[in-house]
Amino acid sequence: SSKFSVNISILIVAVVIFLLVLHHNFLGLSDFLKRELSDSNPLGLQPIDFIPAVPQRLADERNDKEISVVIAASDERLGGAIAAMNSIYRHTKSNVVFYIVTLNDTVDHLRLWLSNTALKNLRYRILDFDPRVLEGKVQVDPQKADTLKPLTFARFYLPNLVPHAEKAIYVDDDIIVQDDILELYNTPLKPGHAAAFSDDCDSTTNKVAVRGAGNQVKTIRKLAMKANTCSFNPGVFVANLTEWKLQNITKQLEKWMALNVAEELYSRTLAGSITTPPLLIVFYKQHSSIDPMWNVRHLGSSAGKRYSPQFVKAAKLLHWNGHFKPWGRTASYAEVWEKWYVPDPTGKFSLLRRHSEAYEAK
Repeated sequence: SSKFSVNISILIVAVVIFLLVLHHNFLGLSDFLKRELSDSNPLGLQPIDFIPAVPQRLADERNDKEISVVIAASDERLGGAIAAMNSIYRHTKSNVVFYIVTLNDTVDHLRLWLSNTALKNLRYRILDFDPRVLEGKVQVDPQKADTLKPLTFARFYLPNLVPHAEKAIYVDDDIIVQDDILELYNTPLKPGHAAAFSDDCDSTTNKVAVRGAGNQVKTIRKLAMKANTCSFNPGVFVANLTEWKLQNITKQLEKWMALNVAEELYSRTLAGSITTPPLLIVFYKQHSSIDPMWNVRHLGSSAGKRYSPQFVKAAKLLHWNGHFKPWGRTASYAEVWEKWYVPDPTGKFSLLRRHSEAYEAK
């Protein structure tokens, strides 16, 4: 009987050990499942395979999250948007989806260009922009009706264009990217900031200098905007769309547009465009900064000639803002742009550039 009781004791100990091991494994599994289902990781990454303690470094290398890039594509500048998208696509392994904002009459041309060329594997959605949303918000000069470019205002409506994204990148069509767009996407935004821009302190035209009389000055005084404040360039920015919606940024921008129509708050010459002032006002002292190498600009003006070839090569993003576009008249470093240009299969878009000594910017 003593042997029997020893056997029982051994059996009980074995069962207890078995139950403890089972319990421990169950806790580990439930812990793992919790992590599998948890969305607390900012990149929404899942652990790799079924290893409960996946090293953070490995998890960070796996990036399936969609990176939303918004770009406007007007028919007369379609080659620019094509080259910009190609340069982004060729420099990243990330899951980039392009949201191409265009007008109805450009859609077929754009589809043909994307599907019949080296860009056929690009992931994109074409969005038709309705210019009627701008009624009453933009002063249209009847003699210069064609000067209004509705697509320049597309960036005001980012949450409508990319409704499910928490974050998006907006880029102009006169840019070329020379590095991984994931780095720009990961720009940290301060709490309460809906966007990050590249500050612009080197250009007198871009100072927030609002001159004039009457209501114009009163309104700007209310904002306590100093005339010599550095502005920023809105041709490349990262937006936190959750914050954008929370602060109703689109409505704020529309308010300033409508006020300008009624009271001419800012002149057409301010910051070189009618699109920029509402952004400067709404984001005044309320924006984060992107790395300046992610918006190396003025390549479309005479200032671009001052850049050395080494600096241009090191730039992460080149921006031909200014009068001279790399697909049109002579622009600095147009040969860098041309490397990413994909010829138009319809033949409609042709490079108008005249080759000259300025073009051969060695």
